[in-house]
Amino acid sequence: MIKKKRILLTQVLMTGMMAAAMSGIMSLIALGPGALWLSLWARQFVCAWPIAFVMTTLIWPIANRLSGLLLRETAVH
Repeated sequence: MIKKKRILLTQVLMTGMMAAAMSGIMSLIALGPGALWLSLWARQFVCAWPIAFVMTTLIWPIANRLSGLLLRETAVH
């Protein structure tokens, strides 16, 4: 049970950090620094985080299997 909680917490933290970084960087590139950028970044982050979480939940098994095949190893659990 503790392992599942840790995996879930890691996924929440990882997707949150990635959503913040990617939405911030891409909107900064598009808009440049300023108040508009900050307000849109917050909105984009709120939209990006749940999408990132769901996508990693769906894509993790595929990526895990592919990396195992590429490295000719058994999948990591």
